[in-house]
Amino acid sequence: MSLPYFRVVDHTIMLNFIENILSHFESCFSRKAAFRWFVAITIGLMLRSDKLGVTSIVRDLALNPGCYDSLLHFFRASSWSLGDIRRRWFSAVRKYAPLYKEGNLHILVGDGVKQSKEGRRMPGVKKLFQESENSAKPEYIHGHMFGGLGILAGSVRNWACIPLSIRLHDGLQAAREWKEASVSAASHVVQMVEDAYQAALAFGDSLLLLDRYFLTVPALEKLKSLNDSGNVRMDIVTKAKKSCTAYQKPGSRRPGRGRPPKKGAAVHLKELFVSQAGQFRETEVELYGKKETIRYYCVDLLWGQKLYQELRFVLVEMGGIQSILASTSLVLDPLSIIRLYSYRFRIECTFRELKQQIGAFCYRFWSKYMPKLSYYQKKGEPAPMEHVEGEKPRRKVLEAVRAIEMHMALSCIAMGILQSLSILFSGRIHTSQIRYQRTPSRGRISEATLMHYFRKHFFRLLGQKPELCITQIIQGLQEEPAEQWDSKVS
Repeated sequence: MSLPYFRVVDHTIMLNFIENILSHFESCFSRKAAFRWFVAITIGLMLRSDKLGVTSIVRDLALNPGCYDSLLHFFRASSWSLGDIRRRWFSAVRKYAPLYKEGNLHILVGDGVKQSKEGRRMPGVKKLFQESENSAKPEYIHGHMFGGLGILAGSVRNWACIPLSIRLHDGLQAAREWKEASVSAASHVVQMVEDAYQAALAFGDSLLLLDRYFLTVPALEKLKSLNDSGNVRMDIVTKAKKSCTAYQKPGSRRPGRGRPPKKGAAVHLKELFVSQAGQFRETEVELYGKKETIRYYCVDLLWGQKLYQELRFVLVEMGGIQSILASTSLVLDPLSIIRLYSYRFRIECTFRELKQQIGAFCYRFWSKYMPKLSYYQKKGEPAPMEHVEGEKPRRKVLEAVRAIEMHMALSCIAMGILQSLSILFSGRIHTSQIRYQRTPSRGRISEATLMHYFRKHFFRLLGQKPELCITQIIQGLQEEPAEQWDSKVS
């Protein structure tokens, strides 16, 4: 009996697609049992109907209850390397995902995301300030600071930002000197540039879209050193502050002694909206899915105290709102910079789906060796991780950190598979045929709708393809006690 909504050939493509991507990771695990738990958890995240930890995976996949402890143990196991899994995920995305390219450039998108956490023995939890203008968010929270990186896939009408990595970027500085601790001493903005360049090494020449606060001298210095050291080039498109000051290029050198000037006269970019009003061009472009009339002016200036790197600034007026965009590429067309920056919001949609559908941020990994966090800790007092002494306590705390980042990595993989499937099957089916929606999407099937479909039909799909590796793994965990699967994956 054929399933509703999709044709039989579609079912085969969907299952084969999931099988190919998950099988791509088999070499990352030193034990077969660890790979089986990896498959079960990733598929469980794609199907889960609630966000109550590992128990939701056991329920939604109908696994043997004895699997619970082994699933938890997997996140702290030593049979896998987080770096290997991230690199293999980059490779899988490049091979299987329908990526979007601007000319010969892949489009990477980066941003920070903060998640409130009540666990007082979780490593990396600290007091954070929220810059969001959302009135529902408190000004200060205690939680984790992540750096998220994604890559654009699909087309203008069927966008998706496939998450590549989400890593802890703050709160772990006290562990820099610990044994086997791979903790960066760099700031959040510098780590974002480093993460993006690692992805660019896998995908090729790329363009990185970033939010306003990433335009800093350390970030540009790191980008320049990375571009000079590798065979891949990455450029940045971001937004500048209204108070931004740039400099004209230095004129001819004056006769006499002394070093040549590095910069010319200062230029307050906000004032150009008035002083250069006659030089602005008016045109119509498609931004955020609809036609908009804008006025823009492009100028190349030096920027950065003591750096004085030449950047391309694009001043934009739209609907009475003034913005200043900046690009490290001096060959990008101004309209391309405006259009490309409008694509940055896709990562915000990915963060929303990761939170609301996958439950990526609903983890509860902690360690009894972690000193209890004080919500009333004063500024300047040592962080809780600085009080961790001894090799074993430090190892256990680092295991909790690895567990958090592994949970985020598996969530990225689960979300990326769903997004790729929704793009590949775009136009073959309407959302209303799967479930009721008050406002059906005109583009691709949403991640929530695809998860709803899988929850209803995934087991029937597996029954039609008993030869697949994922079928054998899931059915084996449903029927046999976990002990027979060699649950000691360390």
